[in-house]
Amino acid sequence: MQLATVTIVVPDYDEAIAHYCGALGFSLVEDTPLSATKRWVVVAPGEGGAHILLAKADGASQRARVGDQTGGRVAFFLTTDDFAATHQKFSEAGIAFLEAAREEPYGRVAKFRDAFGNLWDLIEPSR
Repeated sequence: MQLATVTIVVPDYDEAIAHYCGALGFSLVEDTPLSATKRWVVVAPGEGGAHILLAKADGASQRARVGDQTGGRVAFFLTTDDFAATHQKFSEAGIAFLEAAREEPYGRVAKFRDAFGNLWDLIEPSR
């Protein structure tokens, strides 16, 4: 088995696609209308890993969770084989890094916030 897809609750499909596929450089895997108000929108940061379902918040309780799906903890971990280049690309695209890069036993890492408030770690794993 493998984890195939995780959900990120977002306020708007098109705004989310623009952020994840624009600023973060993810690929749009699928955008299928399901009804007049609901779409199946899937993005991916690369090949071979889990995909992300961008789910438009439906109702007050879901809207309240946008950007805080894990109670303030880092929710997502994005690996790269070139930390410096990815960090620079993200910074130039307006991604807000919340700390300077640091070395950990598992690799080089820095925390950033996406456009909706979700916390991510950018990691170049130790070799």
